[in-house]
Amino acid sequence: MKSIPPSSKLLLALITLILAVTGFLISPALPQTRERTVTPNRTEANIRVADIIKTDVDLVTIDALVLQKNTARVVGGLKQEDFLLSEDGSRQMITHFSQDTLPLSVLLLIDRGGCLDPFGEEVRRAAKDALSQLKPTDEVAVMTYHDTAELRQGFTHDRILLERAINYVPPHDERANHCLNIAFDDAANYMMKAGNPSGRRVIVVVTGVTRNWDCRGGPSNKSVTHTVFESGSVVTAIIPKTPEQVAENGVMRWATRFGRLAHAPYIDIQNLADETGGEILRDKPEELDHTFNTLITHLRTRYSFSFVSTNKKRDGTVRNLKIDLADGIEKSQGRLVVKARRSYVAPKE
Repeated sequence: MKSIPPSSKLLLALITLILAVTGFLISPALPQTRERTVTPNRTEANIRVADIIKTDVDLVTIDALVLQKNTARVVGGLKQEDFLLSEDGSRQMITHFSQDTLPLSVLLLIDRGGCLDPFGEEVRRAAKDALSQLKPTDEVAVMTYHDTAELRQGFTHDRILLERAINYVPPHDERANHCLNIAFDDAANYMMKAGNPSGRRVIVVVTGVTRNWDCRGGPSNKSVTHTVFESGSVVTAIIPKTPEQVAENGVMRWATRFGRLAHAPYIDIQNLADETGGEILRDKPEELDHTFNTLITHLRTRYSFSFVSTNKKRDGTVRNLKIDLADGIEKSQGRLVVKARRSYVAPKE
């Protein structure tokens, strides 16, 4: 696919809207509940994450990235007392605090559908180079998706297995859809098997299309969003930016806007990133070495802190989080932006 003329964009948008209205792309909402589990965790730098988690099964771990607003530079060196944390408006006490200490669980989620291939050779090389910079204690998995999702490599510390999985990602299918509801549901459910604590789990999506309606046969966008929150994952995305990608993504953006008139449910990766404290990074494929490295740097320099909620109800509800910086921090650092998840799912009996 070389380019999409304006007339074709409008036609594709209208066709997609008709499909949405007639029900070809819309699936019924599927309720989704599960028991909360705590999995064994690995160690690093003499800190036993498993011991921390066992302190209280309701311990909530949050990752936060702090950037200078004007320059987007990472702000390091902050202390526990520099952060103020609230849950549903009630101040919470931070019990554990660190930066670049706890290991990461990273799931690379690669789009294989549609007429564009976002995982070409340049992107493949950039991904391998960036992921090789993770620490030996960080685990990585590879999953691909289009109409369905497929786990290509389970969580591993073995970089040879990881490189092999990336090298043999199957070619994209021009006839297949970008089923984001299925992909994120499978990804979030698999992330719950991660060895590292909730909040240090990261889904990195490589795609050219950041919006799409719910595919039939999969869970609803609301159910998927709940599952992502429950997994404690941070959602980030790498977008190989080309004129073709901009055109195709623009078609889907306008089509979903029209679809809202018919109440057609859809997933927007930008919303997931905003709600979980992640970010979307875009650049030309040949420049993605720097972009991937920026993402890894941001992951490595995020602050981790934990708290035990003062709300002891085990009701499985979504609780809102708010993270502020203490007075005086911005006077010395300038205007700052804190990227962290805005909610989490409470444990349930």
